[in-house]
Amino acid sequence: MTPPPMPPMRLSVNVDHVATLRNARGGAFPCPVEAARAAMAAGADGITVHLREDRRHIRDRDLERIGAEVAGRLNFEMAATAEMIGIAERLRPAACCIVPEKRQELTTEGGLDVIAAGDALRDAVARLAAAGIEVSIFIEADARQIAAAAAIGAQVIELHTGAYADAAPDGRPAHLARLRAGAAAAAASGLLCHAGHGLTYETLPPIAAMPEVVEVSIGHFLIGQSVFEGLPAVIRRMQAQIAAARQG
Repeated sequence: MTPPPMPPMRLSVNVDHVATLRNARGGAFPCPVEAARAAMAAGADGITVHLREDRRHIRDRDLERIGAEVAGRLNFEMAATAEMIGIAERLRPAACCIVPEKRQELTTEGGLDVIAAGDALRDAVARLAAAGIEVSIFIEADARQIAAAAAIGAQVIELHTGAYADAAPDGRPAHLARLRAGAAAAAASGLLCHAGHGLTYETLPPIAAMPEVVEVSIGHFLIGQSVFEGLPAVIRRMQAQIAAARQG
């Protein structure tokens, strides 16, 4: 029998590093809001932004404007702090992805420890869900963490793909096996499964071939590669890779 077709996969474009480039000069350009508009026009399925406590790239006004002015699914990455929960409740993006955050890190270094986070994380998930927001938690492909995410009421997990993406080619199969097992565990727990961090042209297709994974979030490589190819071309190429992988 012919296997059933895979469900579609969304490509969410993270525009944080357009803001990084703007902030390096201290002016208004390049504008992450315009980048979000251009990404959607080029075929992205949504926009991701991470408003950090130190506002190192995306700023409050960027988030507000993207939510109000850009037609498309907005995924708000955030730490589970009172400040960020309040912002999410006020702006009501389509989705929030709760991530670990440290001031000294260059980028998110790993998944959130749901088990250690305890009741504070459960309360954050409940508040966001009560506001009508789809709640995701960024975690490692670990069965205990996935079960804990389901137990506190998350609707989605986003698997951290950074170790896989950063590994040498001969080291990737082991990481992929863990990610596949994590995606299957998420589905068995009734969770939707997303994936992201560090993905490139080379590392995206095996993730896109996982039927349980219904969204990938890609930022740094996509924005960086746009310097050479242009944003629409990079998005089209990634969407073509996703389509080919989903067709088997």
